[in-house]
Amino acid sequence: MKRKHLFIGLILSVSLVLLGIGMSITPDLSEAYIEKKYTNNTSKFMWIDDLKVHYRDEGQGMPIVLIHGTSSSLHTWEDWTKVLTQTHRVIRMDLPAFGLTGPNANHDYSMEYYARFLDQFLTKLAIDSLYLAGNSLGGQIAWYYTSDNLDKIKKLVLLDPAGFYDAEKIPFVFKLARTPLINQLVGKITPKYFIEKNLKEVYFDTEKITDSLIERYHDLTLRVGNRAAFIAKANQPMIDHTARLKLITTPTLILWGRNDHWISVAHATRFSKDLPHAKVEIMEETGHVPMEERPFESVAHTLQFLNRQ
Repeated sequence: MKRKHLFIGLILSVSLVLLGIGMSITPDLSEAYIEKKYTNNTSKFMWIDDLKVHYRDEGQGMPIVLIHGTSSSLHTWEDWTKVLTQTHRVIRMDLPAFGLTGPNANHDYSMEYYARFLDQFLTKLAIDSLYLAGNSLGGQIAWYYTSDNLDKIKKLVLLDPAGFYDAEKIPFVFKLARTPLINQLVGKITPKYFIEKNLKEVYFDTEKITDSLIERYHDLTLRVGNRAAFIAKANQPMIDHTARLKLITTPTLILWGRNDHWISVAHATRFSKDLPHAKVEIMEETGHVPMEERPFESVAHTLQFLNRQ
């Protein structure tokens, strides 16, 4: 009965949204358009299997690889990169299913797939010793990969990472993506209002949500294939891999926004209990994306951790 009520509530909510925007179809944006608008002189591409992967490789020094979260892109690390490139080689990519990279051929977005992808990416760049940081989904990929590659990852930074599932706190957009029929509408009708609503859920300080930020997230969501990839990713089996955390002996920094409405700050304690060499920093008045909402404070925590012997 509870599930039925949830489904009815979703139908009503989506119906109201669709009525409010006039049921207008939001067309895809072409790869060429997106590449022209969201690349710069540091953008590069490499082929991994069937994917033309967008990445940036800047600076010199010990490499640090930055992995973004669901429906985001390498642009989320822009301010971090400006700081970190003063002392480090900074590498970031658009994950498969998102950004300029877009969907893979078989819509496999499991942790096993992402770990293989990251390994191929690092191998092509000839990197076998690095610091690794990730946010949300990117954080989950980072710790999952580290659990199998302890020799490569010298330090690990997790910002509001995914991994422990809470069935009662699934973000609304994921509920829509998992609901038959409704998800088909979501895959065709994606107004800017919808993107703005999601950003207001992940930011604490909504004054920082600018028109250009909304436009970037909206455009990259509309990149051809990305909406279908998001729906496929949201419908992947939810497998608990957290037993792997106890394998990680790598020094780890856990950064968490106190006001994260997507993944509760309570999960920071769960991660710290399973990671034997973890340090936890809770950032006040901060939501789900500390590196984007409060970049200079979060990167300061990170540099202090990386520089500690």
